[in-house]
Amino acid sequence: MPQMNVESFNLDHTKVKAPYLRLVGVTEGEHGDKIYKYDLRIKQPNQEHMNMPALHSLEHLMAENSRNHHDRVVDVGPMGCQTGFYISILNDDSYDNILAVIEKTLKDVLDAEEVPACNEVQCGFAASHSLEGAQELARELLNKRDEWTEVFQ
Repeated sequence: MPQMNVESFNLDHTKVKAPYLRLVGVTEGEHGDKIYKYDLRIKQPNQEHMNMPALHSLEHLMAENSRNHHDRVVDVGPMGCQTGFYISILNDDSYDNILAVIEKTLKDVLDAEEVPACNEVQCGFAASHSLEGAQELARELLNKRDEWTEVFQ
């Protein structure tokens, strides 16, 4: 297969084993700041996916709560294939630190009583949310916490 510009398009999705956290790449700015981009894969590619209301709520919860555990979260964004999220962190190259941030954030999801910014003023599709679905995804991921560092089958 030809080399693609997008890193994940060069990943053999048949060889990975979800769930996992994988460093996708590092982008360095002209002044030396670095953004570390991670692939947090929750569902096995081409075999299962997150339903949109659960994914959407998990995105809101992770985007909001991850910043309580790390002051340099740049972004938490869902993958279009609905199997995971990209998480970008500024100037922190500690894989173990990012694992801990994700674990703490998912525990926050389990304790949540509502989805933040789940209204028409703050969200572009406020009708598409499921706190229970997000909590089930978080529970599934936390139950497999010991597997997060094993990317390939």
